Amino acid sequence: MDLKKIYKAKGFKYIVATVLFLVIILFIDPNNLLVTHRLSRQVSQLHREERELREAIVTDSINDAALHDNPDAIEHYGRENYYMKRSNEDIFVVK
Repeated sequence: MDLKKIYKAKGFKYIVATVLFLVIILFIDPNNLLVTHRLSRQVSQLHREERELREAIVTDSINDAALHDNPDAIEHYGRENYYMKRSNEDIFVVK
């Protein structure tokens, strides 16, 4: 087709406007679709991290309640995590 025939076609200006609009929305606009997609992935990752942290809070709250109720649990926790010992003991840490 001849370029003049395409230009004189009635729908040509609508096609150009649509293509121009899509280029602006997809690439030029500061809030383009690529940035929106990246931010959406980041939001979903943050929601997943929030859910994991809430589960950790619940687990730690249960452990905290168990430590407050049972003095033997405090000793067990200190020995296991901080290598605490009694005065008449030796501790050997094997990794």
